Amino acid sequence: MATKPRSGLLRQKLNFQRRETIDDGYGNEQSGEFTTMFAAAAELIPLKGSEPVLAARLTGVQPFIIRIRSCVAAREVDMAWRIVDARNPARIFNITAAVDPDNKNAWIEIMATQGVAT
Repeated sequence: MATKPRSGLLRQKLNFQRRETIDDGYGNEQSGEFTTMFAAAAELIPLKGSEPVLAARLTGVQPFIIRIRSCVAAREVDMAWRIVDARNPARIFNITAAVDPDNKNAWIEIMATQGVAT
C-alpha cells in the first residue's frame, strides 16, 4: 500500500525551470537559456530495486519520484522542463513524466532522472 503524502516530508527546495523562446532577429524562434518559473518544497523519493532502475544506476543515472503540492504552475510542468536543487545548483533533474496520482489536484508526482545531460 502506498504511503499517504504528508507535508512534513517536503524537505527539499527545488526550482522548476523552462527554456525561454527567443527571436533570432529574422522572425524565427529559438530555444534560449533555462529560466526559473517557480520554486516549491518537495519530497525526493529515490527509486531502487527493479531491473530497469538497477540498469540505469549502473550507467550513473538515478531515477527519482519528486512529490510536490499541486498548484497552477505545477500543473504546467512537462518533459520540456527541468528541476534544479535550490541548495545545490549542480544537482539537476530531467523530467520524464508528471502526473496527478489520485486525480484530486492535491499532489503532483514527477518522475525524473539525475545524472543525464540536459
